[in-house]
Amino acid sequence: MPEPQPLGTGLAKRLSGILTARGIASDACAHRDDIPGPKAALEAAEARIPPRYRNAMADHPQVTQWIDGLIAAARRGPVGAPDLARGGSLLIAGPTGTGKTYQAYGAVRGLLAAGVRLRWQALTASDLYAAQRPRHGSDSERDLQALMRCPLLIVDDLGAAKTSEWTEELTYRLVNYRYEQLLPTVFTTNLPIRDLREMLGDRVASRLAEMTERVTLTGADRRRQAAA
Repeated sequence: MPEPQPLGTGLAKRLSGILTARGIASDACAHRDDIPGPKAALEAAEARIPPRYRNAMADHPQVTQWIDGLIAAARRGPVGAPDLARGGSLLIAGPTGTGKTYQAYGAVRGLLAAGVRLRWQALTASDLYAAQRPRHGSDSERDLQALMRCPLLIVDDLGAAKTSEWTEELTYRLVNYRYEQLLPTVFTTNLPIRDLREMLGDRVASRLAEMTERVTLTGADRRRQAAA
């Protein structure tokens, strides 16, 4: 697999072509000098996106439709570079190695490429629970509140970590806040949809059922194919 490369002319043209095909001008939102354009925003995001996904481009129809919906909602706001608006969420499910995380980071990059100004965070469910365990010098409640209020959040590998009453309650607090506030969230999971209720509890599963559009990926494990 080739090493990821910094955003260059070729990738910028591909992004511009995709946006143009979907009726979106790539520079339509850069109206003020103090707001970086799409290319600058993408380059800034590279420092936070894992190297493997720095060139991710969402191409699943349901994911691109979700991106377009958020872009449209953002542009209905005040004049200037649009801020991410409230909206629906995604639950991307599928076996290991089918591209769920790739689509999730591709969604972030798609929004940035369209000029949407947003704050975002991404972490695995396992890292979420690890960060919430008491440790000296940390304020886990403050960290959780920041995640709860983040305008766009990616929670990767939902349901993969060992569960307990504590993890179920933590997941519920996070999901319930974002459900009530209509904050866009991308969840990924290796579990079949029918198993989420057992792993996450009825309260979480019920809210996910209403707040997310289900995206199901299929196919072989791409990582194993690449290593063969």
